[in-house]
Amino acid sequence: MKDKRIARRELPEVRAQFARMIDRGVAPDAIKAALGLGRSTFFKWRSAYRSGGVDALMVRPISGGVSKLTDEQTRQLRGWLTGKDPRQFQFDFALWTRAIVGQLIQDRLGIDMTPQGVGKLLRRLGFSPQRPLYRAYQQDPAAVTAWRETEFPKIRERARQEGADVYFADEAGIRSDHHAGTTWAPVGQTPVVMTTGERASVNMISAISPRGELKFDVFHGNFNATVFIEFLKKLVHDSINPIFLIVDNVPAHKATIVKKYVTSLEGRLQLFFLPPYSPELNPDEWVWKNIKHDQVKRQAVHRKGDFFELVLKALENLRSRPDTVRAFFRDPSLLYIAM
Repeated sequence: MKDKRIARRELPEVRAQFARMIDRGVAPDAIKAALGLGRSTFFKWRSAYRSGGVDALMVRPISGGVSKLTDEQTRQLRGWLTGKDPRQFQFDFALWTRAIVGQLIQDRLGIDMTPQGVGKLLRRLGFSPQRPLYRAYQQDPAAVTAWRETEFPKIRERARQEGADVYFADEAGIRSDHHAGTTWAPVGQTPVVMTTGERASVNMISAISPRGELKFDVFHGNFNATVFIEFLKKLVHDSINPIFLIVDNVPAHKATIVKKYVTSLEGRLQLFFLPPYSPELNPDEWVWKNIKHDQVKRQAVHRKGDFFELVLKALENLRSRPDTVRAFFRDPSLLYIAM
């Protein structure tokens, strides 16, 4: 496997993720697949990490002028920025920008810096602009810990005793104008990709197991209890063993008609619910990342009617690659699932 090109601004986070996965004992092939690393880069980084720790993985600072901050002030700034957001310093925004960092330096240290100077300073500190992971403030950390350490282990043990298959399910929607990514083009000439002006949308529901199995359905219209039951019927029909299905807390999953249907199966299907506002605990979230961002977003739809088939083909492609589905479970947030 060849290395994928990693932008310099993304390197600190990628290397930090690498260190976390090494610490958690994730298999080398899984790390290489998840981070897009070639064999030589993987062993180079692992050797550096084992010999020098996190510091050995730091991105070399960009050369520049002497910082206006003393070493002590630089350490203070790192402490302010690490693990905190601007709202804790009476700013109105939740994201660190060069302007806000510059204002913090001015307010706390009395030093005036240009945005360019702030950017260079942040890079010397090993920071880079990144897309944050958003967590709902309503999430209950105690409930998440209980799920990881107590509730799910009990479900897993019951599944073993009863010979049940464990699946995680989720729903998502996608639109034909969901496009992202880059394409090579001459400098100064913005590339144009021809696609239909008609908007189309498709809703999807899927369930995946730690063994790499993927079950899915694609439908038009809103997701509701009736749609959920139809998916459950297909899931049960395709399985020899009882099914333990783990879902989130949307109303359709807890509707009265759903409860009646599950009861009518006399143990063939049981539903379990993740803690509220905790999508990071559901590996099925990776299905939608794969479908939306890794497959469909790179396609250009020329006819509205083609979009449904495009999404269906992407799901079938993922279903044919159980190794990829199994890799979803190797995300550090999902290692608690290990069967």
